[in-house]
Amino acid sequence: MLSVNTNYSAMVALQNLNMTNTQLEEVQNRINTGFKVGSAKDNGAVFAIAEGQRARLNALASVTDGINRATSAIDVALSAGESIGKILQEMKSKAVSAQADDLTTEQRQAIQADYDALRAQIDQIANSAQFNGLNLVAAGGSSLPVLMSDLSTGTVGRQISSAGIAGNIPGLSAQLSASIGYAGDETVTFNLNGNGIGTVAITGTLTVQGYIDQVSTQTGGRVTANYNQATGTFTYVAGEAVAGTNELTITGVNVAAGNETNFLGVGVAAGAVTGSSVTTTIVDLDFTVGGTGALATVSGAANLLSTAGSALTASGDLESAIIALNVQMASLGSQAKALDIQHNFLTALSDTVEKGIGNLVDADLARKRQAPVAADQAAARRPALSIANQSPCVLLSLFQ
Repeated sequence: MLSVNTNYSAMVALQNLNMTNTQLEEVQNRINTGFKVGSAKDNGAVFAIAEGQRARLNALASVTDGINRATSAIDVALSAGESIGKILQEMKSKAVSAQADDLTTEQRQAIQADYDALRAQIDQIANSAQFNGLNLVAAGGSSLPVLMSDLSTGTVGRQISSAGIAGNIPGLSAQLSASIGYAGDETVTFNLNGNGIGTVAITGTLTVQGYIDQVSTQTGGRVTANYNQATGTFTYVAGEAVAGTNELTITGVNVAAGNETNFLGVGVAAGAVTGSSVTTTIVDLDFTVGGTGALATVSGAANLLSTAGSALTASGDLESAIIALNVQMASLGSQAKALDIQHNFLTALSDTVEKGIGNLVDADLARKRQAPVAADQAAARRPALSIANQSPCVLLSLFQ
């Protein structure tokens, strides 16, 4: 039927033209932004997933920044330790020189002056070893808790934390058996959900750091251990444990005075780890002279090199200080290496997550050739709309 009131042909032509323009706008928007899903309007489900992963990326970036700051603080401390180590070697050289019996009083006084000047430099270096206001090697410094990873909410595993050991807290290089009073070679057995998943042999030479490494190795990574040198406590985490009671237990040791409970956490009930974060603590040291740290034996007594005998004593004290300093430097180096490993992991993880987001929302720009095609279709349909609009005029001309 022909009508001058309703032009259905024009409606059809306009619908097709609008559809073509919509496709053209969509393709042009993808080319301009690079996204096929740029808002919830494009694809609500995919957009929600992508936004959640972007939030995770931001969290990972913040954790990485914190690790970078901690690494820088350790690097400054290591630089200070290396400089102090060289000074100690020079001081020992002075002390050895002062052991000669043929030195005059004036010569000994000159050696003593050099010795005192070197000793004064140690405190200056230790007190200046700051990064972002943090000093890990000065007397009265503070330990540095470092966020290693941000765990998702929900039950993420089971954790056991020991109560610590009273008295002299052993460092990472201390022998574990001597620290907690083992009578002989023993084993620590780790049980997950009632099944043994690995044992660690406690020998006379196993250090605290070695024990930490063995926990992860012997359990195939199913249980990880951390040690807080500030409090002398171990923390064990089993990420796969299900919610319940005592999925993670530690058994099979024979330690004097109940230290297995206080120090290793044996017999302590496991607790759920929910929505928490994994942290490690960088322990502060004391590289100043005359303090309680590695250089405690470096005496500041007047006329220390006044006799060959006193110079011999000073030389022995300096040797002890050099050994103690090297041990603590090794501890700092191990902590720095652990931070580097975690930093590399977080960097790789961030790259992988970002790639996954791209797979979800990025446009395939190789398909941008569709834009000219859509434009050609729109150009072709505009004349069709013009022809359709002429139909009522043609009909009316019949009545002229």
